[in-house]
Amino acid sequence: MKKGNKKIIAENRKARHEYFVEATFEAGLVLKGTEVKSLRSGRANLKDAYARIVNGEVFLLQMNISKYPFAHYDNHDPLRQRKLLLNKYEIKKLYGKVNEKGYALVPLRLYFLNGKVKVELALAKGKQKHDKRESIRRRDEKRDLERQRKEYK
Repeated sequence: MKKGNKKIIAENRKARHEYFVEATFEAGLVLKGTEVKSLRSGRANLKDAYARIVNGEVFLLQMNISKYPFAHYDNHDPLRQRKLLLNKYEIKKLYGKVNEKGYALVPLRLYFLNGKVKVELALAKGKQKHDKRESIRRRDEKRDLERQRKEYK
């Protein structure tokens, strides 16, 4: 990962519960001015967002960036599709994996890196219901062990 000043705007916590993350990629976003201003005030939601590869380009869909309240006539559409900036090699690699059964492109977090908006995109495989229960059980056991360790000290 690149060095620099990193300020997280939004995180998709649900993604780690719903998917097994196999690999992550850092991508830039093509945005309008009002979208960047809205992001600076932290008004973004990645909850239902996902990415698609169309004609050799990657697009982020269903990411909600709220309208900028001080832009009256030239505001953006909050749910418009946004182009992601990746290398051709990365796009080809993702295209090959996404065509396999069960793989999806899911954004994990949105952040500023040295003044530029970046998205951490995950190549993920969907979890089954029993996998989710297993993850919850492990998390609870870990929490209980930490609690016991603190009481013992």
